[in-house]
Amino acid sequence: MKNIVILGAGVMGTAFSIPLADRGYNVRLVGTHLDTDIIEEIHQSRVHPRLRSRVPDLVDPFPISGLEQALQGADLLILGVNSLGVRWAADVLNPILPPGVPIMMLTKGLINEENRLHLLPDILRKGLLPGFRDQVPIMAIGGPSIAGELASRRHTCVVFAGKDPSMLEKMRGMLQNPYYHIWTSTDLVGVEVCVAMKNAYALGVGLALGWLEKEGIADNGSAMHNPAAAVFAQGLWETAYLVEHLGGSMDSVYSLPGSGDLYVTCQGGRNSRMGRWLGLGMNYQEAKGRYMPGETIEGAEILLEIGPAIEALVEKGELDGARLPLVRTLAKIVASDASLPIPWEQFFQR
Repeated sequence: MKNIVILGAGVMGTAFSIPLADRGYNVRLVGTHLDTDIIEEIHQSRVHPRLRSRVPDLVDPFPISGLEQALQGADLLILGVNSLGVRWAADVLNPILPPGVPIMMLTKGLINEENRLHLLPDILRKGLLPGFRDQVPIMAIGGPSIAGELASRRHTCVVFAGKDPSMLEKMRGMLQNPYYHIWTSTDLVGVEVCVAMKNAYALGVGLALGWLEKEGIADNGSAMHNPAAAVFAQGLWETAYLVEHLGGSMDSVYSLPGSGDLYVTCQGGRNSRMGRWLGLGMNYQEAKGRYMPGETIEGAEILLEIGPAIEALVEKGELDGARLPLVRTLAKIVASDASLPIPWEQFFQR
């Protein structure tokens, strides 16, 4: 029987344990230092407090102090920490990760290092010890996968991305089940850029919710679907440009990691809620402090992270700023607590 370790007991890490348990695997769910209350609750009630789903009996919860024990005999490590925790994860794994255990990343995002954009799998690999890092297969998951739906066993379609096709097929055969459907791709760059940027653009689409609430439904009953759709399309347009710039494939943009993941992220959740507050005219810090103080807003986090890098690359002439009007505007809205108009006439530039 396979032994699979999940590091990170947030909603997605815990939700991912359910299809694994349904395959009959022993799953060791290890909470980070931020997940202590969650692990205790699962021990007591078998229910994740935020996911509100029962955690299967084959899932054994561990505190972070039990990570080394959990990794003994592991066949696979699933990394479910947030993007800010990837370097921390490398540090804690370095002395205890058994050689050759592959890592599959649920964590999504881009990192700004010295005003350049870097993929999270590359940051993780860089954080592993020299001589050890090249022995660890690192892969990533992209595509429309809402944690609550996965925990409810809804049909979910995702892409496993990595550099080794044979390893990807091995993981696909190991993890696919009747409701968790997997495709594989060697376009790690395209998949990672898509699944990172969708959070920023979903926040932008969420602005339409606030505009509608502020202006009200029109006399003829019309809503705000036109502007939301334009922001959605421009988000894909800019994602395609960034994927191309970083050496990825358009196949990822116009399939599950790009259009699919952006669509599902726009349907609700933290990014949409934050977009609504911004559309109502609040600044980011006010909205975060008053209405979402304990929540990580992935769209805002990535805008704060990569906004300066994008501006630096535009200034150097390495990126064409005219191709990125929406993300640059959204980054300014979040970083400077400004209420700025959407640059509609600058959309879809070549």
